[in-house]
Amino acid sequence: MSLADISCPNCGETDSISGRRDVNRIEMTCEACLHEWVRSLEPKCDRCGGEDMQAVPLAIVEKGRGTQLSVVGTRRIHLCSVCDASTLERYHRNRPNPLMPEELPTLPDARD
Repeated sequence: MSLADISCPNCGETDSISGRRDVNRIEMTCEACLHEWVRSLEPKCDRCGGEDMQAVPLAIVEKGRGTQLSVVGTRRIHLCSVCDASTLERYHRNRPNPLMPEELPTLPDARD
């Protein structure tokens, strides 16, 4: 879960949020409405609420010369074993390579 995925459960604010990490949780504060809540360090699925998550590397891809695409890094994402089963299967089938993003950078259409 990235910081962009966190929003205040009271007012929906996404920009003015701060957190203080404890041993096994994060105490969150919305600076817009001053609402406070506790967030676990363990990731949960936003769709089913499941806790059986797997961390996998997602490739960061940039367009190189011509039509060449280059993997310039990776970032860790958490996938749900239930909701993301097909994506996890694709990742495990192609290990040790990182998971490729759904959308890749492309050239603008020459007709545009």
